[in-house]
Amino acid sequence: MSLQEADSLTSHAFALQIDGVQVEYLQEVSALDMEQDTIQSPQNSASGQPTISILPGTQKSGTCTVVRGMTESEAFTQWINQSLAGQMSVARKNASIVMLDYERNPVKYYHLRRAWCSKIASSTLKAGEAAIVSETVTIVFEELVIE
Repeated sequence: MSLQEADSLTSHAFALQIDGVQVEYLQEVSALDMEQDTIQSPQNSASGQPTISILPGTQKSGTCTVVRGMTESEAFTQWINQSLAGQMSVARKNASIVMLDYERNPVKYYHLRRAWCSKIASSTLKAGEAAIVSETVTIVFEELVIE
């Protein structure tokens, strides 16, 4: 790994893998989050002092948003279509966001287990504008494993 002590990863070096295969060039990854409920358990100690323990509750599903330039990437487009058509037997896949160091070596993984695409939105199309066309895809997942 090329990171030296006190170095941090940069936000511009990342990749997306689906079922272990890098399938897409991305412009942006945002809103990667997952939440777990908490349970407060108030009780009294043996000496009568009130205490509160906080326990883990139900884990919620997570979401992630990716922005990609509109390309001819068949694998990613197929995954989106399978998801939107409700073909869950093939649409649920394991995806990973891979953080890369300065030498483009993988350093950190965000594994999105049983992930599928729940939403797609295209950028604005405007006559005469010099801009790329992009798609924003929302990915939902059932489990997040950070490695």
